[in-house]
Amino acid sequence: MRRVIGIDVHRTFGEVMIWENGLTRHEGRVEMTRTALEGFGRQLLKTDEVVIEATGNCMAVSRVLSPHVKRVVIANPLQVKAIAHAHVKTDKVDASTLASLHAAGYLPEIWTPNAATERMRRLVARRYQVVRHRTRIKNEVHAILHAHLIPKCPHADLFNKRGRDWLARQPVPEDERAAITRHVRELDRLGEDLAVLDRDIAQDALDDEAIRRLLTITGVNLAVAAGLMAAIGSIDRFSSSQKLVSYFGLNPRVRRSGPGAAHHGRIGKAGRSHARAMPVEAAWAAAKAPGPLRAFFIRARARRGHQIAAVAVARKLATLCWHMLTREEDYRWARPSLVAHKRRSMELAAGQLQKKGNRRGATYAYNVKEMRHQEMQIAERAQESYAHFVAAWRSHPSTKGACAAASNRQELNRLSGDASSRRATLRHEVGRTAEE
Repeated sequence: MRRVIGIDVHRTFGEVMIWENGLTRHEGRVEMTRTALEGFGRQLLKTDEVVIEATGNCMAVSRVLSPHVKRVVIANPLQVKAIAHAHVKTDKVDASTLASLHAAGYLPEIWTPNAATERMRRLVARRYQVVRHRTRIKNEVHAILHAHLIPKCPHADLFNKRGRDWLARQPVPEDERAAITRHVRELDRLGEDLAVLDRDIAQDALDDEAIRRLLTITGVNLAVAAGLMAAIGSIDRFSSSQKLVSYFGLNPRVRRSGPGAAHHGRIGKAGRSHARAMPVEAAWAAAKAPGPLRAFFIRARARRGHQIAAVAVARKLATLCWHMLTREEDYRWARPSLVAHKRRSMELAAGQLQKKGNRRGATYAYNVKEMRHQEMQIAERAQESYAHFVAAWRSHPSTKGACAAASNRQELNRLSGDASSRRATLRHEVGRTAEE
């Protein structure tokens, strides 16, 4: 006999409803403590299935109840709300809805990560919070200088040794001086926390082949690679690259009704914001280094601006990651010395000892200017080849029929000056840019 237990989880308690033989009954409340949940789990059957929504404590609830039941299912709350919207909303109704949807096979459940992936997600999220806090403090210091008409710091970084010496000589009131001192002291403390988090992330990433493979992409460092793999977990759960792009929330919204043209809007922004920030951060770095990704960025920037171009490169990176992880292949245009340098930096961040002596290591080529220059030239040729290929593809469609149709349409627009036809052509071009 199948039973489904729906629990509407709150911070201090959970409302329990049991579905059995097509009927639901109220089972009371259970406190959100380990002792109470273990006692509740011992009352359940090994064939029972428990359904809860994704909340801040859902993973802890799942770990406590999993040994006592057949499985614990975690539901996507946004999709559950879209499927089972009700005018009467109580804890009992929500728990009953979860149990009924799962029993009927309509429950939108989320993927549950393993312990290692869950730990990496926590580390990456905490690192993201520390970096944001550091950025906020730096902005407050810059705001103090701006409020007192102090010009921009002549040094590259205001918060390195030379920048701090310059900052100490600036004429600001005593209370502002005390505020700057507090901010600098807080920056130093956060820097220590960031170093500890980087060490923990590097130690977990040393034996992760997927992270080492993503490091071969130009613009992807350890923090980005670890953040991407923490969000992805297992690449097998994404059947296509578009599924992964949609998971990061980088795909544009599409609205289409009837025979009209599709309208592409802003990106969906689904999922975790800090996970979406990882490919965008890598996109800005890849746009500065020679290679096919920079050629793609330049082409998109000429048509849509640098902000949209960066998001387009981030979407391209997500697609690239899916293909690399699925095929278990490294990036084709990787720079060997740079990849060796990034991997060695990861090992040092994890706490491995430095190798001293006359023996040349894997990162030797990165320290030789001529070798770095040769790799840069290869990357620049790849960038030029990609740009040439795209330019040829844009000007010469693959089929003669398409070429003739495009020529006829352009000629008709030039001769007739039909405004509606020009708008249709513009919508077509914008749609193609968004899809790319």
